[in-house]
Amino acid sequence: MKNLQEKTHTHIPVMTGEALKYLNLNPDGIYIDGTIGGGGHAKMILSMLSSKGKLIGIDRDPEALALCRERFNSTDQISLHHNSYHNIDKIMEDLGIQKVNGILLDLGISSLQLNSKRRGFSFKNDGRIDMRFDNSSGTTAEDFIKGLTEKELANIIFEFSEERRSRRISKAIKEAPELSTTSDIKEAIRKSTPPHHRNKTLARVFQALRIAVNDEIDKLVQFLKEFMNYLDFEGRLVIISYHSIEDRLVKKTFRKLKDEKKVHLLTKKPLTPLTIELNQNNRSRSAKLRALESIAQV
Repeated sequence: MKNLQEKTHTHIPVMTGEALKYLNLNPDGIYIDGTIGGGGHAKMILSMLSSKGKLIGIDRDPEALALCRERFNSTDQISLHHNSYHNIDKIMEDLGIQKVNGILLDLGISSLQLNSKRRGFSFKNDGRIDMRFDNSSGTTAEDFIKGLTEKELANIIFEFSEERRSRRISKAIKEAPELSTTSDIKEAIRKSTPPHHRNKTLARVFQALRIAVNDEIDKLVQFLKEFMNYLDFEGRLVIISYHSIEDRLVKKTFRKLKDEKKVHLLTKKPLTPLTIELNQNNRSRSAKLRALESIAQV
């Protein structure tokens, strides 16, 4: 646990200042961190809440939650839930809460997950092809890939990465003599793509597989359909996304709600990290933050 905790504390939360600004925290309010991860954003939110305030922390990763329980064991202002943010309705019902003052989603992968060899998220580490956010249940990336046809795999790679060599890559992966480690996928991509910008191709393909294995897009779509039911009048929603598909979905939903006069857009265009943050945390480079305020009683 100690080593994992030390890794967690090296994780740098993305765009913390901007997220806190647009959450516009009410010290006595109730807030949800729907992707609490290592607790970086949560720590800052808790520091701004009074003894009456409450934070609901949600994550699919049981390891992240275990670390948060240890990190925040001295406060009863936070409740932690092993679940997905798209199930907020069930969590709030269990807590007897009808509305919250703000919701934060950071849709990125944490350093804890990315740096763990056994989690299989990164092509830079050799480990089993797992890629599950919740590594206690569900289908691993290895079994997921093996259950797909070559065409299905190519479609997934193209849809979630826009990689133009998706068919060639899919063919190489499906024909690989071994398919159990991240190095096996890396070798298949090496054989099927030119060396120029290969690391970018590797990153895109691994991201596409992770998105598919964890059903990330469908969960975001479901959340975007329902979150207004749980956001109080003048409540805030802040979403930090890292993929063009995610940002397009958030943008489309926000604009639709604005046209329906249900929300006020706090960010007309997505915010991106400042240069100083990019220099300190290169993994923040693709982050885009959008925020809104509810102006409707639902």
